[in-house]
Amino acid sequence: MEFFTYLLFLFLVALVGITPFFLLYGFSNFVCFMLYRVVGYRKAVVRSNLKKAFPQKTAKELKRIEKASYKNLADIFVEGVKGFTMSKKSIMRRHRFLNPEIFEKYYKQNRGVIVVAGHVGNWEWGAFSAAYFTKNIIVGLYKPLSNKYIDEFAIRSRAKAGTILASIKKTRLFFKEYANKPSVFLMAADQSPSNPEKSIWVDFFGVDTAFLHGPEQYARKYNLPVLFLNMYRIKRGKYEYSLELLTEDSAKTSPGQITVLFAKKLEALIKQQPESWLWSHKRWKHSKG
Repeated sequence: MEFFTYLLFLFLVALVGITPFFLLYGFSNFVCFMLYRVVGYRKAVVRSNLKKAFPQKTAKELKRIEKASYKNLADIFVEGVKGFTMSKKSIMRRHRFLNPEIFEKYYKQNRGVIVVAGHVGNWEWGAFSAAYFTKNIIVGLYKPLSNKYIDEFAIRSRAKAGTILASIKKTRLFFKEYANKPSVFLMAADQSPSNPEKSIWVDFFGVDTAFLHGPEQYARKYNLPVLFLNMYRIKRGKYEYSLELLTEDSAKTSPGQITVLFAKKLEALIKQQPESWLWSHKRWKHSKG
């Protein structure tokens, strides 16, 4: 069954690959309609999250963000599939890195750096574009897919672009291997952690929120600089992203400090474009204490 699903996935990749973008977003509109109007995919989760994050907004404002967030979700899905067949030129034009020179000094110092990001805009194309804009080694930490064939396909596709996909189950091993090399660790750090006891609790949108401890733990252990990724949708199918330094000397930070800095930057970014965050995540499923 897994292999049959893989074959269907390859057919979808090929079909989307030959579809021009102006037609692709027609398909995305259909996916959005199915998710929002027909299936009602995680609608209760989205509404609960929005009410927690924006208690001051009116019902009309929340409804607008809710609808737009499903359009964003559908776009990310079709763009993610499209990414497997896009050319380097197309990726670089549609997923533009504004300040890649920030990595230059770490490359010269033969030093690793951690980039923390949230699920804002199209993070999927980042697994390709990051390697196109810098000569540093790109290591993307990710959660392996349940289908081993699709998972292997994703790893091979990213490898062609120059990105090394590292399973979160092997995070410790990859940091040990690449921390003292001119590498960039890409870490999406806004998921709800599986183990709240190891979490770092931060005020996020006025709510005590559990954050993953991994980025801060490895930053402090190997004294790696930490950068925050700002991602903006310029228009449908076109994004720009830039990096901002959170800390240069992680070993000297106090426990929780890096995570607080990350959370504040992420919250500010989401407030600028709330429809671009992945509100279908069960972000506040854990309660402190």
